[in-house]
Amino acid sequence: MTFAERNNAWTAEQRAAARDARRQMEHLGVVRLAFADAHGVLRGKTLVAGEAARVMADGVRATTTLLMKDLSGKTAFPVFGPDAGFDDPALQGAADMVMLPDPATFHVLPWAPHTGWMLCDVYLPDGRPMPLSSRAQLAAAVQRLAARGMRWVAGVELECHIVQAGPDVDGAPGPRTLLNPGYQYLTELRYDALDPLMEQLRATLQALGLPLRTLEIEFGPSQVELTFAPGEGLVPADQLILVRSAVKQVCRRAGYVASFMSRPKLPGVVSSGWHLHQSIRDAAGRNLFMDDAAPLSPTGRAWLAGLLAHAAGACAFTTPTINGYRRYRPYTNAPTRAGWAADNRGAMVRLLGGQPGAQGGDPATRLENRCPEPAANPYLAMAAQIAAGLDGIDAALDPGPPSATPYDDGRPLLPRSLPDALDALNADPVLEAAFGAGFIRYYTHLKQAEIDRFDAEVTSWEHQEYFELL
Repeated sequence: MTFAERNNAWTAEQRAAARDARRQMEHLGVVRLAFADAHGVLRGKTLVAGEAARVMADGVRATTTLLMKDLSGKTAFPVFGPDAGFDDPALQGAADMVMLPDPATFHVLPWAPHTGWMLCDVYLPDGRPMPLSSRAQLAAAVQRLAARGMRWVAGVELECHIVQAGPDVDGAPGPRTLLNPGYQYLTELRYDALDPLMEQLRATLQALGLPLRTLEIEFGPSQVELTFAPGEGLVPADQLILVRSAVKQVCRRAGYVASFMSRPKLPGVVSSGWHLHQSIRDAAGRNLFMDDAAPLSPTGRAWLAGLLAHAAGACAFTTPTINGYRRYRPYTNAPTRAGWAADNRGAMVRLLGGQPGAQGGDPATRLENRCPEPAANPYLAMAAQIAAGLDGIDAALDPGPPSATPYDDGRPLLPRSLPDALDALNADPVLEAAFGAGFIRYYTHLKQAEIDRFDAEVTSWEHQEYFELL
């Protein structure tokens, strides 16, 4: 029996998708097998196509340390010592794990048409799901919803900066040239000036079968936005991971650098965000946030209240970088407080579809969480939304009235830094129960390593402020 058969890892649909993927591999050169680490960075292996077809149902081995690295690429845990930071011996000693492809995610990459691509689920060799897997966290959250007869629905609005890449200087990246000076939001002339690049992105994303809706020139210099139709379950997170990778690779091949960093150091920069639209449906497909007589159903109000109640701890997943907190500024279309409003872009959560005083009954009724940064791991960010929303339902929480002044209404402030968000996460028993105490310890340790590296550096601000004057 194959690894997938022994561990009942594939559904009937995945087995059918595997047969189709093998047929397509006959015409390919290589297949990239990838998974997202805790940061949302894709890691994995590249196999020649024949070998990928042969081992697809058994997976390929890789070192567990791929899930233990900080963003500098260094392993952040003492894996070779007697206490590697984990209770499970299978995670010690840089031991092996199994990357099992999900055939339903198979694509041929339009910019490298000799190349197939699949996302993988990660397992321990004994068949247990890898406890450090972020995709497994979202899968478990989706299953908790399914046990209640509910389905997760999410849509994505994603902003990024794209700049012209300069030649490297002494091994370091060269100057970056802005593609436009910004501050002409949604102007046709600015779009036309970027049309050759935007057309490459459009063609690529649609060739991948991604539900692209719009390509937009955003407010800031060299800033663009991509929006996508909603999907269910793991699909929207899988799609976001692929979108970011595709955009970066297509831009790099064309001589550009695309960055999903929230607030890069560019002249006149405007921060980028990831607006996460969400709702839940019942087994028949009815939107459970919709109400025939009100803007938002009782279920939707309770879910909203859960998002607000757990906003601080969830920020550790929705805004997982030090840089992301530089975006939380008053009067900037980014939130600073855990409040909500109807169609107000200053609030953390924006109610769309249903409007106060309206009849209701809009099947597109949804909540838009404006906290996430574009670089967030979508599996963890979405799993946090589900955990918070379900607690709102279970505890019958009330979100209170909408805010007319979201920056000044006295609602609880969002964390001002990544350390503050990690403190809030560690103090939130609901999120700990949803993710598991072991995963929270792992994630906190990994992000603390990032904070420690940052604290050890001398910033350009410090040097400019103190060097000559003091």
